Amino acid sequence: MGNQRNYAKELDKIIESIIHIVQADDNGIASPPRLLLHSCCAPCSSYVLEYLQSYFEITVFYYNPNITEDTEYQYRLQEQKKLIQALNRQAEEKELEETTAMTESSSWDKVKTLYPIKIIDGDYKPELFFKQVKGLEDCPEGGERCFRCYQLRLEKAAQLAAEQKFDYFTTSLTISPMKNAAKLNEIGEQLEQRYGVAFLPSDFKKKNGYKRSIELSEEYGLYRQNYCGCVYSKRDAALRSEVKKVLP
Repeated sequence: MGNQRNYAKELDKIIESIIHIVQADDNGIASPPRLLLHSCCAPCSSYVLEYLQSYFEITVFYYNPNITEDTEYQYRLQEQKKLIQALNRQAEEKELEETTAMTESSSWDKVKTLYPIKIIDGDYKPELFFKQVKGLEDCPEGGERCFRCYQLRLEKAAQLAAEQKFDYFTTSLTISPMKNAAKLNEIGEQLEQRYGVAFLPSDFKKKNGYKRSIELSEEYGLYRQNYCGCVYSKRDAALRSEVKKVLP
């Protein structure tokens, strides 16, 4: 096996380059790059948004046809909107503080601005997910069925990013210990070549990202589900729960 890539470090290098561009702009008018962030849910996106909000103009793309139950989908969507509203309120408060201290602002202060976050609600069509994973219903979680689900959601994000001329696209999925970050980055980079929009490399679980997402979920009172969203992950979660009950 070759050397394993460190996607977290790759992302940090990109962020460093963005900081340098803004710092080099003497007029202080350099615009942040536009990022389309595919989000699987509010809890997973919480740390990602906290981490990236100072460097990108982020639009959250909530596209998850894998969530089988309509009530579950709508609940998670409302939680996502609740989180974004809270983060945007904080951004407005910070902007007000910066305005009052404008004369003492440095280029670093400008970089640390919390840019407002937008959201796009993708089409909810569970039938697309079932078509994508047909024949893999009994595949263990984390295997080929999940890879096809990654492909479905990331490709839709890449298409939208190209249509609306975003600078980057990425996904919050890499924050989960249950998700294969290497596979997600592989798919993202393939889509980058196909659609001509840069894929932002990530492994958001690194640097205590997953732990921080749990803390932020508690802070904002977010609903944390115990399964990814599809009927198969729900089934597997129920089986794990039953196993725990019988273990000594």
